[in-house]
Amino acid sequence: MATNVTDQTAQEAQSSLILTCYVGEILLGINALKVQEVIKTPEHTPVHHAPDYVIGVMNLRGRIVTLIDLGRRMDANHLEDSSESRIVIVDFMNETVGLLVDKVSDVITPEESALAEAPSNIRGAKEKFIQGICRCPKGLVAVLDTDRILSEREA
Repeated sequence: MATNVTDQTAQEAQSSLILTCYVGEILLGINALKVQEVIKTPEHTPVHHAPDYVIGVMNLRGRIVTLIDLGRRMDANHLEDSSESRIVIVDFMNETVGLLVDKVSDVITPEESALAEAPSNIRGAKEKFIQGICRCPKGLVAVLDTDRILSEREA
C-alpha cells in the first residue's frame, strides 16, 4: 500500500514539533508526538520505597499515572509546586507517565538546520538524557530523549 504524499508530509511536520518547557532556568524540549496532554499539578499518592524522583501516582480518568520530578531525574533541583507547574503526560512503552515541569512554554517547529547534536562537553546525568540541541526564538533548547529518561534505572 502506497503512502500518501500529503500524509507523509504532515507526519514529518508533526514529528518535528517540540513542546518547550522549563525545569528551573533550563529550557527543555519534548517531542510533541510523545506528549498526550498537559495538565495542572494534581493531588497524588506517594509511593514508598520508590526512587526519589518518583513523586507518586495519580488517577487520570481511570489510568494510573506515575509522576516523575524531571528536575530530580536529571540530577538538578527538586521542582517546587507553583501555579505555573504542569505535568506533561507522555506515553512510554504502553504506560502513561507524567513529567513534572516548572512551566510549559510554546510548541515550536525547528528547521532541520536548527537541530544539532548535543555538545560533547556536557557531563553527568544531563548528558545521558539530551537527544540534541535546537535553536528557537527564545534561545537554545535541549531536546530530551524521553525514552532514556524513563527507562534508565538508578544504580
